[in-house]
Amino acid sequence: MRGRWAGTLDRLALMRARRARPATGFTRHPEPRTIGAFARGRQLVAGNFLFAGYLIEGPGRKIWDLPMPDPSFEEELHGCTWLDDLAAVGDRAARERAQDWVFDWIARYGAGKGPGWTPELTGRRLIRMINHALLILNGRDRAASELFFRALSQQTLFLAQRWHSAAPGLPRFEALTGLIYAGLALSGMERLAGPAEEALARDCASQIDATGGIATRNPEELLDVFTLLIWAADALTAAGRTPAGAHRDAIARIAPTLRALRHADGGLARFHGGGRGAEGRLDTALGASGARAPARPGLAMGFARLHAGRTTLILDAAAPPRGEASANAHASTLAFELTSGRRPLIVNCGSGRLFGPEWARAGRATDSHSTLAIEGYSSSRLGPERRFGTTTRTWLDETPREVWMRPESDPARHALFGHDGYVPTHGLTHVRELELSPDGRTLRGEDTLGAMTTADRKRFDTVFEREGMRGIAFQVRFHLHPDVDAALDMGGWAVSMALKSGEIWVFRFDAPVDLSLAPSVYLEKGRLRPRATQQIVLSGRLYDHAVQIGWTLAKAQDTPAAIRDTVADAPIDL
Repeated sequence: MRGRWAGTLDRLALMRARRARPATGFTRHPEPRTIGAFARGRQLVAGNFLFAGYLIEGPGRKIWDLPMPDPSFEEELHGCTWLDDLAAVGDRAARERAQDWVFDWIARYGAGKGPGWTPELTGRRLIRMINHALLILNGRDRAASELFFRALSQQTLFLAQRWHSAAPGLPRFEALTGLIYAGLALSGMERLAGPAEEALARDCASQIDATGGIATRNPEELLDVFTLLIWAADALTAAGRTPAGAHRDAIARIAPTLRALRHADGGLARFHGGGRGAEGRLDTALGASGARAPARPGLAMGFARLHAGRTTLILDAAAPPRGEASANAHASTLAFELTSGRRPLIVNCGSGRLFGPEWARAGRATDSHSTLAIEGYSSSRLGPERRFGTTTRTWLDETPREVWMRPESDPARHALFGHDGYVPTHGLTHVRELELSPDGRTLRGEDTLGAMTTADRKRFDTVFEREGMRGIAFQVRFHLHPDVDAALDMGGWAVSMALKSGEIWVFRFDAPVDLSLAPSVYLEKGRLRPRATQQIVLSGRLYDHAVQIGWTLAKAQDTPAAIRDTVADAPIDL
């Protein structure tokens, strides 16, 4: 985390960068790789600014004159990823806004003012300014061109001195990729690319583990890192350089892990603060990587993948991150998501960071995931708030000590999982068995909550007596995607779920529990508020040392094996 001393060093680096001789042009121009969204670009042209979960309506206003509702909103502006969206539109109005906003940034902040002078934001901004230089300079005179290249040079020289102050992981990968981009593209900056390339290779070896995972266990963040490494490798190759072996090896390790975290609909599993990713982004990155290895078998970054027919299931089968890496981690152990074809069915609520601190905290709780939870408790507990500059972070303080997976006869369809996250609080272990039928039409599950050892039983008895012998309340939750139309069936003993594809799924259970269909939410980027949805809830009380809850999720018999899914997805409603 960056503090006051880092800010002082940043300012000193900026003073040195301003005194250096600027670049006068491009020696080579990397092919633009960043892809924006046409719809977001049109909204920007119309004066609707949606960043970090906040919508500011300002037709005719410059982007830097907007009120800043939150530091995260301002940081997104200074990262300049909105250039991707304006470039996706590409008409005269979009070009004029791109030019006006970039040159206005240079006038206001180019000398080192504002919150955008951190290594990661500078790297992000440099990549976009270089990628879209033709859009920015189109029709501009020589004085504007000189001003633009001076701004690029100052940012590059600042990065060369301060990239190492970025936090390890995604922030540093972003800073180093920006430095490599600029070093290879700008005249007189070629000497900076070599050290940046070496530093990137070192971080590839130290920050990406042997199975292609990262410390945060956030699938979308892993995709961000993967994309940056591909961009850096492509820029080096285009400049006639060979990316370092550690760099190439990291790309090769990550690709099969991302394939294992990919649902049948092309989206990522939503865990530990990550979303599903922009439409098509994962497949584009995998295609550009050149890595052809299939999905990683067994655990991929701690996630298990079961698949058969048109059905994929991805389950969190490892302990959550600890320490600084857990700042956005969730208590999601043994939670799963299930997708049928290109239609999500069972989901987790997702990250609430963009909807305020209360939603952020709620989204991290076990109740917001499709798994079993003891009432009033999560399988991992949040620690006290820690303040870092203008932001506060809450790390996971207590996490399961043991999380395990035992593959059964067919590891791709049948496995047993367990964790001891409730042993310290109740003496109870959660064991979950899942089995997909060979055709993917039926998922059979069994959740066991039990005291496994003598010490655990003593702990359970103590808690049981303290609760007045009323039993330990628990729930097994299955959060549904908002596009699923669900209703209680068979007199309240089942739930029928209709997907937009026309598939019908039916949920049944076999245990001393109560079934209900309750409200839930779906938290996703690009929206102003959570989407309303539903959840299936099995509620019960544990009076003895163990209880088993059996359930099935199966396609209705009259649902055909193959469905032509031609129903278009609804447009995003803010």
